Amino acid sequence: MPQIYFLCTGNSCRSQMAEGFGKTLLGPDWQVASAGIETHGLNPIAVQVMAEKDIDISTQQSQLIDNDYLQSCDLVVTLCGDARDKCPMTPPHIQRIHWPLPDPAAFDGDDEAKLNQFRSVRDQIETAISHLSKQKDGQ
Repeated sequence: MPQIYFLCTGNSCRSQMAEGFGKTLLGPDWQVASAGIETHGLNPIAVQVMAEKDIDISTQQSQLIDNDYLQSCDLVVTLCGDARDKCPMTPPHIQRIHWPLPDPAAFDGDDEAKLNQFRSVRDQIETAISHLSKQKDGQ
């Protein structure tokens, strides 16, 4: 079973949403996980905007990068420059992709503007994983 690892700085927003979409869009043939350079806890707004897509990530937990899992992956996706720059070295057979997405939790604005920023990043992640799914299916 192929393994994919979504990585960002704190494993609280972007990589958590990517894990949720990965499990949903890539299906049971893929083992999907996420982690961070640090652990910042699961962001409740990420949970909220994923629920709008009928994807429940509320039981996911913020995790540090597991080097054993990382070394056994087929694909590692970094979702921010920090994760790309600080991700441990991987063997050359592990494919690495970088999706430079803004951190929605760092967005300054009122509650509605923040919510919209989370939705925007969520939608970018959904689109990227949909494309990835089609590539892996040979479409």
